[in-house]
Amino acid sequence: MTEWMRAARMHAVGQPMTIDRVELPTARGTDVVVEIKACGMVPNLGNVLANWPSWCPHLPLPQLPAIFGLDPAGVISEVGDQVIGLSPGDRVYVSPVRSCGACPACHSGQRTKCGHFTFNGYFGFQENSQTLYDMYPHGGFCEYMRAPQYAIVKIPDNMTFHQATRLGYMGTAYSALKKCGVVSGKSMLINGCSGTLGLGALLFALAMGVTRIFGIGRNMALLERVKALAPHRIEVFSTDNGSISEWVRSRTNGEGCNLMLDTLGAVASLEVLDDAMHAVKRGGRIVNIGGTVGKLPIDVKWLMDEQMEFIGSVWFTTAEGYEIAEMVRSGTIDLSILEYEVSPLERINEAISGISSGRGGFTSYLIEP
Repeated sequence: MTEWMRAARMHAVGQPMTIDRVELPTARGTDVVVEIKACGMVPNLGNVLANWPSWCPHLPLPQLPAIFGLDPAGVISEVGDQVIGLSPGDRVYVSPVRSCGACPACHSGQRTKCGHFTFNGYFGFQENSQTLYDMYPHGGFCEYMRAPQYAIVKIPDNMTFHQATRLGYMGTAYSALKKCGVVSGKSMLINGCSGTLGLGALLFALAMGVTRIFGIGRNMALLERVKALAPHRIEVFSTDNGSISEWVRSRTNGEGCNLMLDTLGAVASLEVLDDAMHAVKRGGRIVNIGGTVGKLPIDVKWLMDEQMEFIGSVWFTTAEGYEIAEMVRSGTIDLSILEYEVSPLERINEAISGISSGRGGFTSYLIEP
């Protein structure tokens, strides 16, 4: 007998989601089924769902109707007959990364470099992403989802499901910090430090030993909340008050900072990114994990002369997810500063339209099925 569940599905771009009755997934092979307890909402989700095909036509959405939802957390309810190390009852986060599993990138654990790399429940990075959507049609805005065991991160008992829904943003920031190399004793500029992505980057920068953080944003009230996290290590600056590079160099005897993370969103100005890059000192490293769209005019001779490094980084590995879980378990990183606005599945459209940017990264927006 077929069993059913509730799922929020988008049937047409720009149209509200509907709560549909869909077939309950079953486990197979190396897949598991997770009962979803909470799923994070991307702060810009409303704009993404309405405008993504025109913004980024090279990054395909799944064929509609589709179940979205990027950052689910819950409890494993069923495991396939080839699953090892996972059991029903395990508390988990489900990474949206889907990949072919057969290429050199996948074999090396670098699934985001796979030619089939896809964000389940969001968008694809390749034209062939629909192949993965067909295999794994469930995002997190439903009651149960099937996922491959390689996407599962067990979470510790002291990590709530609400906190686990921030692992996507936290993991993206953590992976970027690792790409910066040894960060202890260094200075770092975080562009967009009060946002959902930037705040996670700041928390990891503190935990990993960055001694001086230059936090950049616009809203001074949010920036003051950021500074209060570690007043002796964090300095903040609003772009409403002038040039980022001039301010950082004025605070560093004209030298600039060692490292930079850019965490700005899709509608951010390329001029702000360019200005921030020139706050980095000679021999520095810049890692971009934000969504700023457009062609950035870079003086390549400046990159050479100053021996600068510019790195793009997307998402994180499952292994890095386990590292974060261990940091939470041990108290190395504290997520208690996060607040939550929770909506039931039936109110998903109101929840998407009600997301406010005024509370920055301190507030997470969640759906509970």
